[in-house]
Amino acid sequence: MMKPTELIANAIRREREQAGVSLSALAVKANLAKSTLSQLEAGKGNPSIETLWAIASALDIPFSFLFETGVMESHLIRAEEGVPLGSDVAEFSVVMLSKCPPGRRRDLYRYSLTKGAQRDSEPHPVGTIEHAYICSGRVRLGPVGAMEEVGPGDYFCYPADIPHSYVVLTDKAVILLAMESAV
Repeated sequence: MMKPTELIANAIRREREQAGVSLSALAVKANLAKSTLSQLEAGKGNPSIETLWAIASALDIPFSFLFETGVMESHLIRAEEGVPLGSDVAEFSVVMLSKCPPGRRRDLYRYSLTKGAQRDSEPHPVGTIEHAYICSGRVRLGPVGAMEEVGPGDYFCYPADIPHSYVVLTDKAVILLAMESAV
């Protein structure tokens, strides 16, 4: 898995080059020092939310594009993991779990399950992806042959256009599930 600083560095460079903007021009437009922007593109530094918003605004792209790889794979974020972005002006942090790419749609579901419940799901239409956030309990879920055991606060994203299953391991479990598909 790519390090968060590498992901952001690659995204900034990709979006800047796609926009046909030089490093100097982007630095001016984002009101950042060229050296700061250069370090971020090199995968060095720890940008704040405000810095990333300034870059996204200067490039006229959604903020979430700075966290995009363009390749769909299963993706698991444990409750204590993720890249917290801090604020320069307030005492809070945020961890982006996932963004909805252009030309896609998401349906959101809350699953309340009891121990022993198992659901084997046939493949959904090609390109369908499921995003599962575990609110409570423990479950094993994901693509058949690549299922993961997850618990409260964990986030798991996986392709759902292949056979996949859900198995409840505790007395009760609540899962917030977003099903993403092409429009």
